[in-house]
Order: sequence, then C-alpha cells, then structure tokens
Amino acid sequence: MRMGAGAAWRLEVHASLGSTQDVALDRAREGQADGLAVLALCQTGGRGSHGRAWVAPEGNLNLSVLLRGVSGPPGEWAMLAAVALHEAFASSLPVGALALKWPNDLLLGGGKLAGILVDAAPADGWMVIGIGANLHTAPVLPDRPTAALALHGVDLTPEAAASLVLAALFRWRGVLEAEGFAPVRAAWLRAGPALGAALRVTQGALVLAGRFAGLDAAGALCLETPKGILVLHAGEVAPGAGMAWGA
Repeated sequence: MRMGAGAAWRLEVHASLGSTQDVALDRAREGQADGLAVLALCQTGGRGSHGRAWVAPEGNLNLSVLLRGVSGPPGEWAMLAAVALHEAFASSLPVGALALKWPNDLLLGGGKLAGILVDAAPADGWMVIGIGANLHTAPVLPDRPTAALALHGVDLTPEAAASLVLAALFRWRGVLEAEGFAPVRAAWLRAGPALGAALRVTQGALVLAGRFAGLDAAGALCLETPKGILVLHAGEVAPGAGMAWGA
C-alpha cells in the first residue's frame, strides 16, 4: 500500500483488493476522517449497481471515496459523481464523445465507460462513493456495450485517473455545498440525452417507452408518454426503438 496526498483527499493505493468499496466502508466505520480515497490497481470482488458484479481487469480504475459531514439524498451525490467523472475525462476526448445515462452511468461512443455506487449512513452523516471506470480494458458483458479510454487513444494510469476524478469530485462537492443541487442538475443535463430522445425504462416486469423530458428539481427522470409526463425515481434506462446512445 502506498499513501499519497491531494488538496482535499488522502489516497491509499493498494496493489490488489477484493473491493475498494468494502475497504472504504470499513474505514468509515472505524472513524477515518473525511476525504479518504481507496484505489486498487487490481480488484477481484467489485460490486456494481442492482447487485451486479463489477468486472475490473488490471489497469482500470477502482476507486472509493469517504465523505463526512454530507447531507442530501444519496442520489444527488451519485449524479454529482457522474458529472465529475464526465468533467475529468472530457478534455481528453472529442467534444460530445462522452454522455451521461440516467442516473449516473458514463458512456463513451455509446458503450458504458464508468459506473458509480453510493453507500450511505445518513444518521452518521457519511457516505462512500465508489467509482469504476474502464481505462485500458472494456470487459465483454452480455447485456450492454462497453468502452475503454485506451480504445479511443487516451492512455491514463489508474493513479493519474484517480487524481483527475478526485479533483473534479471535490470541486463539485464545493459547488453542491455552496449553491445546492441546481448547478449539478444543469451540468448533468448538458451531458445527458437530448430533450425528446426516445428512451425505454425498465422497472422489474414493467417497461415504459417515451421521450426524455428532462429532470425534476431533485434529479428524477421525466419521461414523456402518451399518458403524460411520468416522473421516475428508479429504473434501467436504454435507448428507445431505433435509437442508439449518442444519437
């Protein structure tokens, strides 16, 4: 393990871990201070959203960050992390190459580049934000396309990527704490689907089809349907019929 320092965070670098999220959660329960970031160069038991495993070949980004003294819904912080990820990587890519998929996935050329997992203890005022990003390898998944920065000519080590992501994350944290969620929501919308884009939202056995009508003030997805605009707080989003991400 190596220790590094940043302007607002302390970075633990491990050669290999089962899960950075689990280690950061343990550190939180032990009373570690705000700003601890755990980076694994190899992760063998990563967790994704909805109970999925996160496939993390060596060379990709496996990062979890402990924040204390936070308030507000975890979903807002997850969207903030997505905005920070977009900002961290966008300058290395052509304009428009990156896009956000609701609520907090980062896409590159239509394939999933990064995902975010938030574990929170609201009563104790802390949360752990886990970030996985495909830097060098895009794992083959059965249910979705994937992407990697290296396949688009961007060569970043996990440590360099962690520094970019942490700088953006803590900058946006300052924005949220000073100005509220509105600037985060506006930044997400700038990187999200175009208004009117066809979407399909799956909620268990229910599949809803409609067009993107923006986000409500708290970041919920607004879906325009023949029966009116639905405000959705959960669901798996995919392009609608005849559409592809980025279209």
